[in-house]
Amino acid sequence: MKKLLMPYNGTNLQLKNHVVMAPMTRSRAIGNIPNALMAEYYAQRKGAGLIITEGTAPAPEALGYPRMPGIFSAEQIEGWKPVTAAVHQNGTKIFLQIMHTGRIGHVANLPENVQLVGASAIPAAGQMHTDTMGSQDYSRPEALTTQGVKSVIGDFVTAAKNAMAAGFDGVELHGANGYLIEQFLNPHVNNRSDQYGGSVENRSRFAVEIAEQVSEAIGRDKLGIRISPNSTLGDLQPYQADTIRETYIHLAREFNLAGIAYLHISINPEIPIATLSAIRAEFTGAIIHSSGFTTETGEAKLQAGDADLIGFGRDFLANPDLVERIAAGAKFNQVNYSTLYSPGPKGFTDYPRMTDNKHKTILL
Repeated sequence: MKKLLMPYNGTNLQLKNHVVMAPMTRSRAIGNIPNALMAEYYAQRKGAGLIITEGTAPAPEALGYPRMPGIFSAEQIEGWKPVTAAVHQNGTKIFLQIMHTGRIGHVANLPENVQLVGASAIPAAGQMHTDTMGSQDYSRPEALTTQGVKSVIGDFVTAAKNAMAAGFDGVELHGANGYLIEQFLNPHVNNRSDQYGGSVENRSRFAVEIAEQVSEAIGRDKLGIRISPNSTLGDLQPYQADTIRETYIHLAREFNLAGIAYLHISINPEIPIATLSAIRAEFTGAIIHSSGFTTETGEAKLQAGDADLIGFGRDFLANPDLVERIAAGAKFNQVNYSTLYSPGPKGFTDYPRMTDNKHKTILL
């Protein structure tokens, strides 16, 4: 049997298999409230050992994308409850990804009178889709004060507690892909002069303090963190290679001291093997690798011991029964890219299973 399909029994995390459904933005939360359609979508994919949800806002100013779900109101907590209940019916665990978009957003996507915030008042280059104004340049963020940073950390803690109230098994902090936590890490975006800017230790402080306070609030076995060393997503400019490596070794060491359940690495070709090896040496919890893996390459990573779990994104998007297809050696459906972020069930809950006789596959 493939290792992917065998149970995973780690110190702080036990799963029915080694397959993780990676977090993916889907933009179906009308009014920023999770709904029955989203519950159906996640329930369809409960063959995974662990599901990590789409990025979910811990506060109103974190809602950079249109139709992005939140976890800061009573309505949102109630909206997530059917999702967690449905997923748990198959013995799958589900973590809520808490994502603060920071400067990656537009005020048209935010509630009225809410301002975009960031590590510094440096706007990202590029554009953001809005439902009301079409594509717009990213808004200029307001730089968080030192007290403002501490308030945002508090928002993450409250969001994590809310996730527990909604029935989640844990939360994942989104420290990758150019969002707020990674904005603090990058010296081209973070020009602060307080304790959250300057040195590697200071720029990492925001991520470390969130991890420490969230793990204290909900339990370290209920916390994971996603990182993406050397990533340039979200208009992040590359910085000195040795400093990047030092940053992520420092983070791995601090997260290990916090005793969290897992470290989720979004793999890209620019990450040196030495950096991945150093992270592996510093962090003794579970390590997830994701981004672009096939069944074969994921299995090879597990067999080599480079990762403990493998995350699948687009393949899970198009194949609700991905784990069954892996077990059967069956052909995968292809992703309909035109419906990735559109509202409604098309390209969301209508991908066929192997047992569906209506369609063989959904083509590009």
